[in-house]
Amino acid sequence: MPTDKDKKFLLDPFGDWVDNEGLPRINGLGVDLKTVETKPWARMDAKGASVELQGRGDFISIFVIDLEPGAKTAPQQHMFEEVIYVISGHGSTMVEDAQGQKHTFEWGPKSLFALPLNAKYQHFNGSGSELARLSSTHTLCIMLNLFHNDDFIFANPFRFPEREGEANYFSGEGEFIAIKPGRNMWETNFVPDLSAFELKAWAARGAGSSNMKFILADGTMHAHSSEMPVGTYKKGHSHGADFHVFSVHGTGYSLLWYDMDEKIERIDWEHGMVFAPPDGMLHQHFNTSSTPARYLAIALGSMRYPFVNSKRKLFGGGVDTSVEKGGNQIEYANQDPRIHEIFLSELAKNQVQSKMGEIIDESPYRAEASA
Repeated sequence: MPTDKDKKFLLDPFGDWVDNEGLPRINGLGVDLKTVETKPWARMDAKGASVELQGRGDFISIFVIDLEPGAKTAPQQHMFEEVIYVISGHGSTMVEDAQGQKHTFEWGPKSLFALPLNAKYQHFNGSGSELARLSSTHTLCIMLNLFHNDDFIFANPFRFPEREGEANYFSGEGEFIAIKPGRNMWETNFVPDLSAFELKAWAARGAGSSNMKFILADGTMHAHSSEMPVGTYKKGHSHGADFHVFSVHGTGYSLLWYDMDEKIERIDWEHGMVFAPPDGMLHQHFNTSSTPARYLAIALGSMRYPFVNSKRKLFGGGVDTSVEKGGNQIEYANQDPRIHEIFLSELAKNQVQSKMGEIIDESPYRAEASA
């Protein structure tokens, strides 16, 4: 059923589409994707839900897709981009390229991949006993709100062979594109295990920080993965809405605020948790586990195709430039003392030692704790 245009004004094509599909709609600043309730989704011949985070912005959102043991989705083809992150389960995906050649790859927990725009594809659960849960971060919301025509999205024969990349991109191979710390890219269609993928050092974003930007299926959607060593945390920063942050491994928390004296939001995370900082909201990520902590961020506007000017400025330099110099980042020396105080308290609860002492003078905090 299309959007009811008899309403005449303030129409919501994407929201109406989700409701017409019969999908549960889950909202919040952060959501544990492992516990999301799904319902039968006829279009996919699977179960699904729509996760619409507070900081999702206007361009992207998330579908959760459940495949029962031994099940497969209905064949799909659509004019919107999506990046898949596997929450649980094992299976495979078949992609048919513009020449009719079929490419099949096997995925498991923490696999990351993208479907080339408007390619034909189908997901399969390879287990006879285990549910497979996929997270699809997608651009359907902006596409439906822009065109408000289902057939243009789901029954469009136009193909984009240039989006398919090299044949080995579907098997986990790719091309490393060296630029500089924080801008290095890996171009592929499929990352078999994001938790084991080699990242590159990016000290400007925090103590021992490492990172890799991904170009997936030559898409406009952005993905990057960052890791924090044990006993460390990233520098605080802000950016526009729509960066969906997924925990990959390790445990920790993120603080989010506009005015720290008024209200501080906190998201505790482990694999399966996702959150999206709202537009311009300062936020900071902290590793409190005894192992490195890694996360994945997905947005619209990539290193290759920034899409909007704010992303061009962010990736061009703002992301690791101090606010004092016109960037988006709060240096450790300029952060609120409460930031480090909370961090040390959380480490103590987990019996983890801070590794921040070489950067931040921790003696005042220890003196206060022993007073």
